[in-house]
Amino acid sequence: MVDIKTIDIDKPDEMNFILGQSHFIKTVEDLHEVMINSVPESKFGLAFCEASGPALIRYSGTDDELIELAKKNAENLSCGHSFIIFMKDSFPLNYLNAIKNTNVVVRIFCATANPTSVIIAENEQGKGILGVIDGFKSKGIESTEDQIKRKEFLRMIGYKQ
Repeated sequence: MVDIKTIDIDKPDEMNFILGQSHFIKTVEDLHEVMINSVPESKFGLAFCEASGPALIRYSGTDDELIELAKKNAENLSCGHSFIIFMKDSFPLNYLNAIKNTNVVVRIFCATANPTSVIIAENEQGKGILGVIDGFKSKGIESTEDQIKRKEFLRMIGYKQ
């Protein structure tokens, strides 16, 4: 028997986070190094749900508030080998390639600032992430004016030239 439920990520509205899955206890140290090496002054908190042995929530980071947020959300999820990283003053795209290239990382479920619901399966053995609902459903197709606004915005924030 498997129970399916959703768990909302609890965070401030504009805060970005990355939710993923990995496979080994060294995830915490590896991801900490990735964050620091990607953006040297990174403000982040991360937590990892260990899936065997003591099955603890392991954590690290550079910002106490973000570490607490990561621990709280990891505990709410309690899904084996999942990790969550919250960041301040940077965006997931500053870290994603390095995270995906980390040998302990299996997958990324989402990288977003949107309201997010995590779809969880639970049985007598434990819990696992099936997927996520990231943000809202589409409201239509962008117009030519919407395309212009998108391009201007990306250039204004420095991500395109």
